[in-house]
Amino acid sequence: MSEVFDYFAQVDLPTLTLTDDEVRRHVAEVFGVEVDVRSLGSQQDQNFRLFPRGSSEPLGVLKLSNPVFSESEIEMQDEAAAVVAHRHPGLRVPRLVDGPRGVMSAWWDTTGGRLHARVIENVSGRTLTGSRYLSPPVVEAMGRLAAAVSTALSDFTHPAQTRVLQWNLRHADRVVDTLLPLEPDAAVRAVVGAAAVAARNALAPVAAGLPVQAGHFDVTDDNVLRPEGGVVPDAVIDFGDVCASWRVGEIAVTVSSILHHDGATPESALTAVRAFDRDRPLDDDEITALWPLVVLRGAVLVLSGRAQVRVDEQNSYASGALDREFRILERATSVPLAVLTAATRAALGRPVAPEPAWVGDTLLPPLARRVELDASTESPLNDAGAWLDASTLENAALAALDAGAEIVTVPAWRPVVTGSLPPPAATAETVSTGVTVWLARPSPLGVGSGEVSQTAQSLRWTSTGGTVIVTRELGNDGSGVLPARTRLLVQRCAAGQDQPPARVTPRLARAWRAVVGDPGAAIGVPSEGEREGTGDDVLRRRHRVLAEVQEHYYAAPPQVERGWREFLLDVDGRVHLDMVNNVASVGHAHPRVIAAASRQMQLLNTNSRFHYRAITDYAEQLSATLPEGLDTVFFVNSGSEATDLAVRLAMASTGRPDVVAMREAYHGWTYASDAVSTSIADNPNALSSRPAWVHTVDAANSYRGRHRGADAWRYAPEAVAVIDGLAAGGRPPAGLICEPYFGNAGGVALPEGYLEQVYAAVRRHGGLAIADEVQVGFGRLGEWFWGFQQQGVVPDMVAVAKSIGAGHPLGAVITRREIADRYRTQGYFFSSTGGSPVSAVVGSAVLEVIRSERLQDNARVVGAHLKRRLEDLGREHDLVGTVHGSGLYLGVEFVRDRTTLEPATEETAAICDRLLELGVVMQPTGDHLNVLKVKPPLCVSRASVDVFADALGHVLRTGW
Repeated sequence: MSEVFDYFAQVDLPTLTLTDDEVRRHVAEVFGVEVDVRSLGSQQDQNFRLFPRGSSEPLGVLKLSNPVFSESEIEMQDEAAAVVAHRHPGLRVPRLVDGPRGVMSAWWDTTGGRLHARVIENVSGRTLTGSRYLSPPVVEAMGRLAAAVSTALSDFTHPAQTRVLQWNLRHADRVVDTLLPLEPDAAVRAVVGAAAVAARNALAPVAAGLPVQAGHFDVTDDNVLRPEGGVVPDAVIDFGDVCASWRVGEIAVTVSSILHHDGATPESALTAVRAFDRDRPLDDDEITALWPLVVLRGAVLVLSGRAQVRVDEQNSYASGALDREFRILERATSVPLAVLTAATRAALGRPVAPEPAWVGDTLLPPLARRVELDASTESPLNDAGAWLDASTLENAALAALDAGAEIVTVPAWRPVVTGSLPPPAATAETVSTGVTVWLARPSPLGVGSGEVSQTAQSLRWTSTGGTVIVTRELGNDGSGVLPARTRLLVQRCAAGQDQPPARVTPRLARAWRAVVGDPGAAIGVPSEGEREGTGDDVLRRRHRVLAEVQEHYYAAPPQVERGWREFLLDVDGRVHLDMVNNVASVGHAHPRVIAAASRQMQLLNTNSRFHYRAITDYAEQLSATLPEGLDTVFFVNSGSEATDLAVRLAMASTGRPDVVAMREAYHGWTYASDAVSTSIADNPNALSSRPAWVHTVDAANSYRGRHRGADAWRYAPEAVAVIDGLAAGGRPPAGLICEPYFGNAGGVALPEGYLEQVYAAVRRHGGLAIADEVQVGFGRLGEWFWGFQQQGVVPDMVAVAKSIGAGHPLGAVITRREIADRYRTQGYFFSSTGGSPVSAVVGSAVLEVIRSERLQDNARVVGAHLKRRLEDLGREHDLVGTVHGSGLYLGVEFVRDRTTLEPATEETAAICDRLLELGVVMQPTGDHLNVLKVKPPLCVSRASVDVFADALGHVLRTGW
C-alpha cells in the first residue's frame, strides 16, 4: 500500500484546475464516452457533472482527486460508501458508474500531473448548500443521516483509515496551531485563538476515552440531498473525508454545518443531536466533547478556508464559504460550552449536575421585610397592557418600599414580561438570569470577607461562596455601598466565565442555572425552585382529556395565557403578533369590554327570557347598523348557531326544505350549518355527504375557480340557472346562503353584480337571501361595515358572530319582522345565554369601541397599507400567486406555478410554522390550505402589520 496522506507534511493544497475541454477529452479517451461537462465546486479537489453529449440527463459526477491522496485512500472511500448503501438500503448513496469499458475509475495523465478520476452516480435531488433556513424536520433528518452513516461504519476498517486529514477532529488542535500563526488578520487570530483555548480545556478531561471508529465525518448541508419535490434529506454523498476519528465527531461536524443557516442557534441544532442520539446513543464523555468539537470544527473551517484563499485566490468555492464559516464559529461560541453541555444533557434526558450551592457570606445584611414582585405573563401587574410600560415594575417596587418593605425582589430564572416590548423588539430570551432588587436604604456590600472590583455600571464581589455581579442603573460613586431605591440586577458568575446575559431563552435557562446557580442565596433571598407547569405538560393533559378532533393550532403550540390588543403572550414570556384572530375584533382584553362585562356580572346575568334593558339596547344598536327593514334580532351564542337559525328561518318562512349554498364555503358545525358547508378543508367528504335538501353552485372564485379573471361574470348566470332549474323541477329553494365576500377562500371578492343576480333569482321564486357575515362583517372590510354593501344589495337575513362579541360567545340573526314571525310555525325560540345581560352589554361595548376608536377606518387605512406591502412581496416572489381581500380581511395565496395555480399547500404550512418562530401567529385557509388568512384584530397598528410583512418577506427570502 502506498503511503497515506498526512496533512501536516503538506499544509498547502492548491485546487486542481483542469479545463472543461481537457476533462471532456480524457473522459472520451479513457472511459469511451463523449460528454458535456459542468464544473462543480470543491475546496481542494475538482468535480464535474457529466452529461452524455447533447443530453440533459446526468451520466454522473466526475471526481478528480488531489494527487496527494493515494489509490488506497480512494478505494477506501468507495468501499465505505458501498457498506453504508448495503446496510441502509433506504438511504441513497452514490456508487461508481459503469461505462462502455467497465467501471469508470482510472488514473489520468493530465496537464496537472497524474490524477485519479472516477465517475460516481449522480444522486438526484438538491443539497442544502447556502445559508437558507433549515426547518426542524430537516435538522432532525440531518441528525438521523449522521447516525445512519455512523452505525453502518461502526465496524468498518481499512488500511488507509489512519490517514491524517485537516478535517479529522482528532487533529483539530494541531491544525489550529499550524494555521493560526499564519493568519494575517489580528482580529481573526484573537477570536479563533480564544475559542480554541476554551474548547481544548473543555475537551481535555475526556479526549483520551472517546470511542474511535471509521466514519464519513462530512455529513453536512453540502453533502446531503433532499429528493426532487421533497423537503427532508434522504441521501448522503461525498465520502472524501472517510477516516478513523472520534465517533462523536460525526454529529459534531453535522451540527457545525447547521449553525450558519438563517435563524440557527446552538439551541435549535439540538434537534439534530437528539435524532443522532436516538439511533446512535452518545456516552457521557461524548456529550462532554460534543460542543468543544463543534467549536474546534468552526476554528478549523475559518483558518483553513482563509488559508486556502491565500493559496488559491481564484477558488470561488473556498472564498464563497468564508462568511458562513466564520458564522459557524460565532454561533458555536455564542453560549458558554458548559451551558451547552448541560443543555445537551437535558435535551437527551441525561442527568444534569445540580446547580452550584452558595456557601459562606452573603452580599446583604439580613432584611426581614421583603416583597416579591411577579413579572410573569399572568401577573396582575401586567393587566391592561401595563407590561408594555417600562416604568411598571419600577413603580410597583417603589410603592412597596413606600409601604414599608426593606427589600423588593423579582426572582431569577422566571420569565419577565413586565417592561417587554411588542414585536419586532420582542425576543425569545425572556428568562432573567438574575434577581432584580430594590433596597429601602443604602447597604454596604458584603457582611463578611470578600474582594470587590468596580466599574461605572457594576460591582463584582468575590467571596468564599463564589462571584456575584451587581449591575445598576446609576453610576458607581466608588463607595462600595449599594444605593437605595435603585434597580439592581444581581447575578452569579461561574468561575472563569464572563457575566451571563441578563436574559436567556426558556429552553436554555435550566442549563444556565445548572452552571451559574441561583443568585438569590447570595443576597439572603430564598432560592427559587425549578419552574413547574410548563406548556408541554398542559398540552399533554389537553390531549388526554379533549377529543382528538378538537384540534389546536400548530403541532407544538405556545401556551398562550394573556392577550392585549393585537398581541398574545405565552407562559414563557414570549410576545407574539396575532395576525389571524378576527374573534378578538377590537383587540384582546379591551378595557371597555372588560368593564362592561364585569359590571353587568355584578348586577345580573341570567337567561334571555327575563326582562332586562341590556338586550333591548343592544338589539336597537345592532339593527341600526343595517339597512331599513332589517329590524328584528335573534340572539344566539356562535356563528354556527346563527347560520343554522337563518337556514331554519328560511325554511319556516317559505314552508320549503331546499337551500342553495356556494361550494367551498364553511358556515358552521351544527346540523343545518354543517349541511350547507362544503369546504373540503374542514370536511374531506363535504360534497359527497350533503343531505338531499342542499344544492350547490360553483365557488365564485375569480382567481382559481372554473371561470377566472374577465370570465368570472359567468358564475352569476350559472348560479341563476341552478336556482331556476330547482324551481322548474318543483323544488324552489327556501333560500340561498352565501358569504357576501368569500371569506373561507381567503377574502376573495365576489364578481361584480353576482349577489344582485342570484338574490333576484331566489326571490323571484319566493326564496330568501341569507348573508353569512360571521367572518367579513362589522367593519373588517374597511370600505364597508357589512360585506353585502360591497355588492350593493340588501339580504333578507344577516347572520353574524365572532367579531360582535370580541371573544365572548355571541351571535345574532337580523331579519325582517314578517320573516321572524313566521318562525312561530316551528314552535317558540330561545337561547338561554344568547343575548344574556352580560352578552348584550359586551355587544354594546364592542359597537361603541368600533365607533369611538374608528376601527373601521383603521381597517381601511392600515389594511390598504398592508395589502400594498403584500403585493410588493408578490412582485418579488413567484410563490405568491395573488393577494386577495380588502381592509383587514386579506389572503395571501401561495402557488407553485402561476399558470397552473398548483396550490403550495405544504409550503404554506411550513411558512406558518416559520412565522411562529419569528413571533407571528398565522394560519392557512382555503380548500387547499394554501392561503394565509390575514384577519388580525381591527385595532392592529401600521407598525405591527409592517412587522408581519417584514417577517413574511424574510421567510420568503431565507426559506421555511
